[in-house]
Amino acid sequence: MEATLQALGGLLLKAVPTLLLLVLVHFYLKWMFFRPMGDVLTRRRASTEGLRQSSEATLKKASELAASFESKLHEAREQIYQEQDEARRRWISEQTTRVEEARHQARELIHKSKLQLETESSAAKQELAATTDALAEQIAQAVLKKKAVA
Repeated sequence: MEATLQALGGLLLKAVPTLLLLVLVHFYLKWMFFRPMGDVLTRRRASTEGLRQSSEATLKKASELAASFESKLHEAREQIYQEQDEARRRWISEQTTRVEEARHQARELIHKSKLQLETESSAAKQELAATTDALAEQIAQAVLKKKAVA
């Protein structure tokens, strides 16, 4: 067993320079490769995070602008609808006024026409009454002349 321990001790003694070299390579790589790589990754992460935050802020601002435009568009539509409604009401009111004026004028025309018809009718009746007596007398004379001639 002692020979095994001595052999193991010899192996360990031969492994010490390799172990020291491995530790030296470890610290060298850590200092020359991994630290700069970590710095680069840290800067990259920071810039990516900054860009992401910037893009989120821009997206938020864009959505706020879109909402603002949407609300302004909604207000403009409402205003247009109100103006159209007001114009329609005005038009209906004007049409109603015109219809009432036309009805009033028609009533006046009908009333005047009735009055004119009544006056013309009474004048015609008087004229007929006046000519009736003269015609009756002419008819009677003509009948009497025929009887006298016959």
